[in-house]
Amino acid sequence: MKLITAIIRPERLNDTLEALYHVDVRGLTISAARGHGGETETVATYRGTTVKMELTDKIRLEIGVSEPFVDQTIDAIVQAARTGDVGDGKIFVTQLQRVVRIRTGERDISAVTPAMPV
Repeated sequence: MKLITAIIRPERLNDTLEALYHVDVRGLTISAARGHGGETETVATYRGTTVKMELTDKIRLEIGVSEPFVDQTIDAIVQAARTGDVGDGKIFVTQLQRVVRIRTGERDISAVTPAMPV
């Protein structure tokens, strides 16, 4: 099991969600994030003071998947989120020790596999 964390541009979120849906990845968490990578800095004036705006708005996706879903999840995100410009984001893949679905008590692979509605 892996945790895929993707940092993407906010304007690419809908396309990314659609791409994930098409590869049967349904469960995910989305949160707003701010960060800085290789983007050029912008300068703004705030209350008469010049300030470098170094952080840009991003979207953070967190997706727990079983091994067979890792590559297709990454490929879907890359294809949908890429613009070709600096600041497209990054994807991090980390090992998951344990997953528990609170509603059913299912554990590990059963908890990250898409569940059919009851």
